[in-house]
Amino acid sequence: MDHHVPVLAQEVIDSFQSVKSHQNLTYFDGTFGRGGHYKLLKSNYDIGCALATDQDNSAIEYCHKNFPEVKIHHGSFLEFAEKNTTPLDMILCDLGVSSPQLDQAERGFSFNKDGPLDMRMNQTHGMTAARIVNEFSEDDLFKVFREYGEIQNPARVIRAIVEDRKTKSFETTLQLAGLIERVDGWRKKGFHPATQYFMGLRLVVNQELRVVEEAVPKLINQLKSGGVISIITFHSLEDRIVKNLFKDSDLGFAVNKKVIVPTEEECKLNPRARSAKLRIFQKGPRPEKPDKFAIRRMQRDQGDTDQVKTDQTHSESDGEE
Repeated sequence: MDHHVPVLAQEVIDSFQSVKSHQNLTYFDGTFGRGGHYKLLKSNYDIGCALATDQDNSAIEYCHKNFPEVKIHHGSFLEFAEKNTTPLDMILCDLGVSSPQLDQAERGFSFNKDGPLDMRMNQTHGMTAARIVNEFSEDDLFKVFREYGEIQNPARVIRAIVEDRKTKSFETTLQLAGLIERVDGWRKKGFHPATQYFMGLRLVVNQELRVVEEAVPKLINQLKSGGVISIITFHSLEDRIVKNLFKDSDLGFAVNKKVIVPTEEECKLNPRARSAKLRIFQKGPRPEKPDKFAIRRMQRDQGDTDQVKTDQTHSESDGEE
């Protein structure tokens, strides 16, 4: 059974509002997952062509079975962007790990379920988290956890990892999570001490920051004039990259001045949404805002004209007597 709940559902739907009146839209979903967002967008927009990518084989199979109209490719959205020649109206990239991936212990993303220390989104190639933990030097581990996990001082955990792996290599998620819990301890209720360590490992294993940095400018180029790209991030490093790429592009403009975050109600219903952030970019010149003072002058002038006509009517009526 599929338990995936698309985050920021209404906000994603609203993000493409500027193409609402367009017909036969071409849509690209860079992180298809279980198609939650696509299903919502399909019911709100006239999507004539749907393209997608996902690195997860089970997501590919799910798409073929449930959304046969979608042309999906196995790979990252960077691989798509490097080859695509189709002009796009709508692009969505949800950069979070999908719930099915988190819930499958054998994928190695979760510190709550015991599984192999893997964390690869694409299990056909790439370095596993186990290789990083067991083979990286102390300095390299420090970079992984400090720069990518944004952990202020990971030194104690790193020393413990290096010491423990001398006698037994790290092979499972709970083995690593247990060490972090033992060394760092619980400092914040409801926030597992392994959270940021696992995040740092995942970002490095899947080269996620590089993919975002290289893919987003290419995807913006592939948008039609007036087209929209919406990106959901779950990590401050990713969000910063997206924010700067949108801000620095001279091909269009960031639609939302402030980042869009979930409501308190959504976070209560879906705790995994709490770190989600949505940014929107539209290709082409920013639509001119109506001059509210001009509108007021027009309304005032129209009012004066109507008043003159009323006075003339009254005057003519008085003359008839």
